[in-house]
Amino acid sequence: MAVDESLQMVRHSCAHVMAEAVLNLFPGTRIAIGPAIDNGFYYDFDFPADHKPSEADFALIEKEMRRILAGNHEFVRKEVSRAEALELFKDQPYKVELIEGLPENEPITTYTQDSFTDLCRGPHVASTKEINAQSFKLMSLAGAYWRGDSNRPMLSRIYAVCFHKPNELKDYLKMLEEADKRDHRKLGVQLDLFHLDPEDPGQIFWHPNGWTMYVTLQDYMRQKVTADGYMEVNTPAIMPRTLWERSGHWGHYQKNMFVTESEKRLFAVKPMNCPGALEIFKSRIRSYKDLPMRLAEFGHCVRNEPSGTLHGIMRVRGFVQDDAHILCTEEQIEAEVTKFCCLLKDVYKDFGFDKNLLIKLSTRPEDHVGDDATWDHAEAALAAACKAAGLSFEIQPGEGAFYGPKLEFTLIDALGRQWQCGTIQLDYQLPSAERLNAEYVGADNQKHHPVMLHRAVLGSLERFLGILIENYAGALPAWLHFEQAAVVPVAPDFNGYADKVASFLRAAGIRANAYTDDSNMKSKIKLISSEHKTPYIIVVGANEQAEESVAVRFRASSGLPQKTFKLNEFRDYVLDKVQTHFNGI
Repeated sequence: MAVDESLQMVRHSCAHVMAEAVLNLFPGTRIAIGPAIDNGFYYDFDFPADHKPSEADFALIEKEMRRILAGNHEFVRKEVSRAEALELFKDQPYKVELIEGLPENEPITTYTQDSFTDLCRGPHVASTKEINAQSFKLMSLAGAYWRGDSNRPMLSRIYAVCFHKPNELKDYLKMLEEADKRDHRKLGVQLDLFHLDPEDPGQIFWHPNGWTMYVTLQDYMRQKVTADGYMEVNTPAIMPRTLWERSGHWGHYQKNMFVTESEKRLFAVKPMNCPGALEIFKSRIRSYKDLPMRLAEFGHCVRNEPSGTLHGIMRVRGFVQDDAHILCTEEQIEAEVTKFCCLLKDVYKDFGFDKNLLIKLSTRPEDHVGDDATWDHAEAALAAACKAAGLSFEIQPGEGAFYGPKLEFTLIDALGRQWQCGTIQLDYQLPSAERLNAEYVGADNQKHHPVMLHRAVLGSLERFLGILIENYAGALPAWLHFEQAAVVPVAPDFNGYADKVASFLRAAGIRANAYTDDSNMKSKIKLISSEHKTPYIIVVGANEQAEESVAVRFRASSGLPQKTFKLNEFRDYVLDKVQTHFNGI
């Protein structure tokens, strides 16, 4: 059995132990579900009216869990009849509801350890001795509607982390501590990048520093896609309901769309860019000689995400994608997917994300358009193209878009966290006669429908920038940082030279500022290095002024020693790092 599967069993079993501990400590609690999840588990409880749960309960619950684990109780599986199950859980209404919802012919099983019995499919570890009493920790308490329905009772969900060994837990907690320090929401305030207004959830107010990095990132991608044969377009932010009905989004995605009305017609703010790209393709007669046609768009999209799911700039309602749609023939699919994979790897390399890239092929979801035969064909074509690009992948069943299968590219950051960013989706549906009816004239002089490839390298620019902020702990590579050079005079007498140096660098396209205010040099350097995380701190005094030079202190994390440059030499040094998108300073 794979290690991850055995760990999932440990976590699931530990969830049962937590449920037993809660029932022991708070009689009358009604229990719901407790699955294993990434890094741990959770369990949903409906505590008795006389107890308001809080994180202050955690130490007591953990102590009781360890007492139970010390008993080395076996996990005993038993298959029971429906009547037996209903009698067994008659005082647990959430379990009764689960039992009543099971198909008549489905086996019903319970697992018992110590004095606690739970309704569960399993599997579980053989006994509690397989759960290390020092390898779990209760982490947080949250509200969760029963079965995710806001009309049902609000339950108390206790989250916990759990591992095989204590040192694994220790390492994970250290990672969380480091992640907290790197939280892009905190660094966004420290670096004065953006702010989020609770009155306007999911929308970002970019400040000058943050917008400088945002535009730099966008321009970088614009250069990359232009060099790769894309033509940039722009489509309307609001389009009529009729278009969204024909595309299928109205029937499959409407709950996530913001809708407005004008002159008795319904319109939707676009949640995605693909219908607009096809409207451009359809605006004139196309030939097979025009294919592949690669249409790139930094399209601003708005999605009505639930406010509870929003997270800083990582999960928002308004965002821009480095989007593109490739219209091609079926014979061109393999070459276009291969070409995209090369572009993606090249871009990720500039950010240090080219190692350990994870790729998944997401297949047909239950809610989809098109017949199964077309889907089978599309999935096979995408898999073949991925293999032709020399990439291995794993299957992710049922996770495709409603219109077609997709490849998803997941990068791994400095803390080992995984972020799904890039994607390419193969779509036979949207260009079809049943949808938006895009056509081109083939070599046979007949009309054909192109295949559409939806693709993004970074995904949401907002989210990717948030990932970068956390990955680099705010100290982004020099080419992307909002302030590349800070000039500090050793005394007010050299303010004029500091201004001259900053002006010289700005004229060369380097983002530089002179710090000539009344605070002392030590305070300025501390502000620039610790708060701004500026890559190059330039200290100037009498020698530098006399020799037209600069004394450069590199960002501490670089490990580079201080160095003196002639002013022209330093300009050339920085421009080389910036223009080559060097992943550092």
